[in-house]
Amino acid sequence: MIATLVSFSYADNFDEEKIRNIAESARPKFENMPGLRSKAFSLNAETKTAKNYYVWEEESAARNFFTEANIDNIGSIYGVRPSVEFLQVATLVDNHPGN
Repeated sequence: MIATLVSFSYADNFDEEKIRNIAESARPKFENMPGLRSKAFSLNAETKTAKNYYVWEEESAARNFFTEANIDNIGSIYGVRPSVEFLQVATLVDNHPGN
């Protein structure tokens, strides 16, 4: 398993509500996506930062999704190019398997 951490600081023309709306509208794209085990959208309104966490079954699925073109597309949605970090998952706790 591999995780992807996507981080960015957003500008003054964004706020918590706008970030939440982007997350809700993007949600269907990720539901039942092949190779994607889970995704969490998160934000910190005080620091104007957002971090999105992905857990993938295989590294190839993560890298196939995070192409330069897709990273640019994510940047166009949020108004800033995100940093993308690939991390090895040592272990995963899932308290709600099958959901």
